[in-house]
Amino acid sequence: MSNLRFKSVEEAAGRKAVKVALPEERVEKYYGKQVFNRQKMFEYLPKATYDSLVKAIDNREPLSREIADSVAEGMKRWAIDNGARHYTHWFHPLTGSTAEKHDAFVEHDGKGGVVEKFNGKLLVQQEPDASSFPNGGIRNTFEARGYSAWDISSPAFIIDNTLCIPTVFISYTGESLDYKTPLLRALNSVDKAATKVARFFDSEVKHVSSYLGWEQEYFLVDEALYAARPDLVMTGRTLMGHESAKNQQLDDHYFGAIPSRVEAFMLDLETEAHKLGIPAKTRHNEVAPNQFELAPVFEETNLANDHNLLLMSIMEEVAKRHNFRVLLHEKPFAGINGSGKHNNWSLGTDKGDMLFAPGKTPLQNLRFITFVANVMAAVHQHNGLLKASIINATNAHRLGANEAPPAIISMFLGTQLSAILDSVVNTEGDASITVKGKEGMNLDVAQIPELMIDNTDRNRTSPFAFTGNRFEYRAVGSSANCASAMIALNAAVAAQLEEFADKVNARVARGEELNRAILEEDRILIKQSRAIQFDGNGYSDDWKEEAARRGLDVETSAPLMYDAYLRPSSIEMFEKSGVLSKKEIEARNEVKWEMYTKKIQIESRVLGDLAINHIIPAAIRYQSLLLDNVYKIKELFHGDKSDKIASQDLASIEAISEHISEIKSGVASMVDCRRRANKITDEREKAIAYHDEVAPNMETIRYHIDKLELMVDNEIWPLPKYRELLFIR
Repeated sequence: MSNLRFKSVEEAAGRKAVKVALPEERVEKYYGKQVFNRQKMFEYLPKATYDSLVKAIDNREPLSREIADSVAEGMKRWAIDNGARHYTHWFHPLTGSTAEKHDAFVEHDGKGGVVEKFNGKLLVQQEPDASSFPNGGIRNTFEARGYSAWDISSPAFIIDNTLCIPTVFISYTGESLDYKTPLLRALNSVDKAATKVARFFDSEVKHVSSYLGWEQEYFLVDEALYAARPDLVMTGRTLMGHESAKNQQLDDHYFGAIPSRVEAFMLDLETEAHKLGIPAKTRHNEVAPNQFELAPVFEETNLANDHNLLLMSIMEEVAKRHNFRVLLHEKPFAGINGSGKHNNWSLGTDKGDMLFAPGKTPLQNLRFITFVANVMAAVHQHNGLLKASIINATNAHRLGANEAPPAIISMFLGTQLSAILDSVVNTEGDASITVKGKEGMNLDVAQIPELMIDNTDRNRTSPFAFTGNRFEYRAVGSSANCASAMIALNAAVAAQLEEFADKVNARVARGEELNRAILEEDRILIKQSRAIQFDGNGYSDDWKEEAARRGLDVETSAPLMYDAYLRPSSIEMFEKSGVLSKKEIEARNEVKWEMYTKKIQIESRVLGDLAINHIIPAAIRYQSLLLDNVYKIKELFHGDKSDKIASQDLASIEAISEHISEIKSGVASMVDCRRRANKITDEREKAIAYHDEVAPNMETIRYHIDKLELMVDNEIWPLPKYRELLFIR
């Protein structure tokens, strides 16, 4: 049961495991060291420039080119003082990851030498190739020009020797080709709409911000074992592998003691994150073996998303220093927990009030109910769209399996909040809204102090759950760009709040008292949105049937889920809120279908290669050994005795032949389905063909390979097994 077939990690990697040398200073001494934050701005910029930049950031206003020149000069001096020699516009193309092109701080001086130069023009705008990134047909190959433009709200930072400037990425004709542009639009939209509604309760509110706290789950595997698994290297997940006798069934890994090698990696990662201003706070073992989690402090959504993408990038580099590889795939191992990136989302005013937190006064509680009711309405109306925003070829493996929420969007509100909403709906006139805070619980154990119990439980099977002062969007995948979910959610909530504000103002214009008008509209929303509320077991078959009866989106095919973006209600919502145009939506859907097809295509090619060139030869080799053994038994023994002794080997030989035959047949069928699908020119239809025809063959092939793994001699089996991959030594 050991992994003696493979060299030790250190030997195979050619180096010893790294021990972390932690900084001698306290965290606050080096936190944000590599970030051009306000402290660095104040130090390196003229006061007038600093004041103008801070004002533009705080008031969400554009910055003049003159100020940009001054900012660029100060930013360049800071970067060079900290070892930077290049700069890059850092953006989020539709690949889901990040992109950058590095330029040196040099220009010819006209005398045969160079000077270090970086001005406002270079800071504000650059021209990446817009046709080489996914664009859904917006840009042809011969139409290459695109623009990246500085996002002043997200501070620049230094990675290695390069100054990275967060930017948006748009086409020559103005359409967004990234995730940041529509995210910023959605955040501006929810700011305006939520501010209108917040002013019903406090006229001094100037802005409402969207906040995000992500929880990044991931797996670690030894680098040498990773290199011995072509499927992990090429696709990020194991395309075959029988479950280990021991995995997560004893619940002994969750919150357990962190292995020393992993803790060294975590300390190194946290140090790098803190230098980059990423407020990493929580770390722990997750449920599955070799699965872990890192979570930061809440931040403004745009900055939080930048930080998550940056963290995923540095995780890869830090892991290599410790002879690990990070797996961010949502389901790298079958039969155990997959990895998510729970998005804790909330709204808060510039006065510090969180809008999903109950208050101490009736007015504050009415505000709380109002914002909850509007979120319910938005999620109910656009539940299919929200699901489409988090689905892809990788997250499809995770949803509905091993503690991941199901592929049906519903809302968990908890007993107390549900009772409050019932009271609001069922009480005539002005309802008295009382929201209890945390209550004490005494365990009658002298050594244990009184516990403060939250006013709502948690529901692991809910994809969108109220957790006290925020909503936890649990369905987001671990490899995802959070922006996809945040664009859809904030845009939908913004559109709903705009409609709510208009209806309340119309009532007031007819002479109705403001608070009564708000309460009546709340009642309507709660009644209309009841179908989205579900506090039970999301895994049950009964819920799937009930959700369909309620009219919720129960589609399970990823390519078909994307159709939700093209529904008239979705297009109207995105266009009305100014987040995405119809052309941009259509282009993004083309990219989604294309990316889905390519990922399944790559997986099927890798699986076919491994099956034919690795698994079958190993099985035949073992089968030959069994055959040789049978012949020797026949020579040594005679009659019934030889038949009895050889019977089990003969049965194994026959079973191996059957599995080999099924694998060959499955690979041939998969290749044939792939060829037919590749002839389809329509991206949607091609993605559907890959989902309906190619992918099922992969499951069949895997089934027979996993059966062979249990039969073939351990020394002959060509790939590391789950029992070797899943337990760090």
